[in-house]
Amino acid sequence: MTQSSHHIHHHALCCLSAAPPQPDAPPTPAPEPSAATATAAPVSGSVAVAGVLHKWTNYGRGWRERWFSLRDGVLSYSKIRSDAGPGGAAEGGIAEDGEVRLIGGASARIAGDRRPEKPAGVVCLKVSAFRESKSDDRRFYILSPTKTLHLKTDSKDDRVAWIEALILARSVYSLRSFSGRISFVQSDVSVSTARLQNRMRQEGLNESLIRDCEQIMLSEFSSYRKQLKLRYEDHLSLFGSSRHHFEEGKDGNIIQGALSRNEFSSSRRGNFSEYSTTESDDFEKQDGGDLTCEEESTFFDAADYFTESNSRSSAMSSSTDCGVHSGTNIDNSGGLEIVNVQMQDSDNMLPQIKRRSKLPEPTEKEKVISLWSIIKDSVGKDLTRVCLPVYFNEPLSSLQKCFEDLEYSYLLDQAYEHGKVGNSLMRILKVAAFAVSAYASSVARPCKPFNPLLGETYEADFPDRRVRFFAEKVSHHPMLIACHSEGKGWKFWGDSNVKSKFWGQSIQVDPVGVLTLEFDDGEIFQWSKVTTTINNLILGKLYCNHHGTMHIKGNRQYSCKLKFKEPSLLDRNPRLVQGFVEDNDGKKASFLIGKWDENMYYSNLDTSKIRSADQLQGASLLWEKNKPSPNPTRYNLSSFAITLNELTPELQEKLPPTDSRLRPDQRHLENGEYEKANTEKLRLERRQRMSTKLQDNGWKPRWFEQDAEDGTYHYKGGYWEARDQGRWDGCLNIFGEFSET
Repeated sequence: MTQSSHHIHHHALCCLSAAPPQPDAPPTPAPEPSAATATAAPVSGSVAVAGVLHKWTNYGRGWRERWFSLRDGVLSYSKIRSDAGPGGAAEGGIAEDGEVRLIGGASARIAGDRRPEKPAGVVCLKVSAFRESKSDDRRFYILSPTKTLHLKTDSKDDRVAWIEALILARSVYSLRSFSGRISFVQSDVSVSTARLQNRMRQEGLNESLIRDCEQIMLSEFSSYRKQLKLRYEDHLSLFGSSRHHFEEGKDGNIIQGALSRNEFSSSRRGNFSEYSTTESDDFEKQDGGDLTCEEESTFFDAADYFTESNSRSSAMSSSTDCGVHSGTNIDNSGGLEIVNVQMQDSDNMLPQIKRRSKLPEPTEKEKVISLWSIIKDSVGKDLTRVCLPVYFNEPLSSLQKCFEDLEYSYLLDQAYEHGKVGNSLMRILKVAAFAVSAYASSVARPCKPFNPLLGETYEADFPDRRVRFFAEKVSHHPMLIACHSEGKGWKFWGDSNVKSKFWGQSIQVDPVGVLTLEFDDGEIFQWSKVTTTINNLILGKLYCNHHGTMHIKGNRQYSCKLKFKEPSLLDRNPRLVQGFVEDNDGKKASFLIGKWDENMYYSNLDTSKIRSADQLQGASLLWEKNKPSPNPTRYNLSSFAITLNELTPELQEKLPPTDSRLRPDQRHLENGEYEKANTEKLRLERRQRMSTKLQDNGWKPRWFEQDAEDGTYHYKGGYWEARDQGRWDGCLNIFGEFSET
């Protein structure tokens, strides 16, 4: 086994029993060692686990023996050279690393004369899950954010021993205790000006001058204290947002850096628990489907150890915190310095509003409906009168989906703060991250939103996010939705329409319309959305891709160009977004890279030739997707989306009769009342077909008006004032009963 030393703080693993557990006994994690025990054991003497496992490589090469070693929460594996000599002492070559437990008979045979090899891969157990195969009692899987290892032992007992060792290593190696010891005392420091006042009075100064001097001193102290706090948070965020975790071996060949910046999410690998002894049939069928070729470049799996601590960067977690930082400064080649420091609001005491975390339990058992049966039953019918069942809908309207694009509105708050201190470059970088983040919620959303009725509205008042949003369907043919949102120091508005092309198995959606963002200081950014393609409409698993070029045009110093890469059959790095920021002279000031469903980074290095931020030294995080909801249901809604259709009695009293929350078919679907939802949807579809006639007769939207020059819709005001007064005169009950005559 390779010799290793570590540059970072380690916890010693407690001793593992040499005898494997009974085959019938389920693997259970050993108790965590006490602090005294962990401290007393030296790092060099920490217990490691090693042995030979069979790893699936690919269909051409099949199962291959690899040497696996587990130490300090990191599992590494390397090739076993065929020119190794005959077996020798069982501990040769590994005894210098400290106490090592070998698992499996083949391990003792190979360990004696095994030469140290550079690892072909490393997996951080902190962000990995383990699963046993239910069809083969020797196989198990390790699932990390970037790949799945398919492994096989020589016996059932060996598999139990490996799983037990993995669980134990994961439970022991935790940095939570380290991060928990760091704190910032905010209220224990006080300043007295009594001595200063007495001394100044002795000099005969008047009271007005004394008070002025006192205020100056207090102001300076307050400023110093804020700088001290920012410095503390800067250092602390370095732990929380740093993505480079180095572990160097004694042979000088092992540099485990460039850690993965990918959170483990259900949208990529499924929502796995820390350990499960069973697995679905779908997962069993994936053997060999998600495989790693041994000849690829070495890459490493890890994630932020401090994501569970309260000190996590606001740019990576809290969408309500307007503090801004990314931890590093970058000097680009043009001599400009990208300064991304944290700025704390003076009025950051935001209200804490408790919102729901899951949808209501369905009252009926849902019936699975085949799209083929819908097409077959619609042959010979007027397609304009064919109503798709609610099975194909999610309990949200297109108006609410517009607000879902503002899930990461804190990025605009940060952009506003950067612009306030003159950092225009960081402002447009945050705006670019916001534009990309709007696509993060579209992963694995198999159902379509409800098409709103003409005049339907939706409001979102989120004081905990400093955001107010309002949208209205302003035209039925063509279908247009206009929206307007206001936050701290910014306004965001636009209207949306789409042009679609049906290609049989897929549909291409081209958005039409311009989104506008205006800050209070007059800086404006405008952009349009990229093309979306929805695949496998008839056969296979439904999924979507976003591709094309997004131009974010500013009216001052900077603009941005983002390329959403179009996927291909041979592409192993889908959903990639690359781009750059340039000034008015066309000089590139910064570069961006990331994935629209995960994160975005910026750097002073050109990102056009690389395939992931992992390959970029010194990249700084701009945005990261929130963790998936623990209660996504079959709609796979995010935690934010689950709150959008929530209707409390207090809120219902304030809403106009046109709000999407009051739409009966959508409400029945959310409650799991599928028969009622279908009946109401059919009734409202008949009303929807009357909208064209209503629009031709001169119907005008209530809260938006069309610009005579460019034809776009702008919010004309009055909604929130009418809401405060409870005056909804002229608002039709569009969801009520109606006559078709």
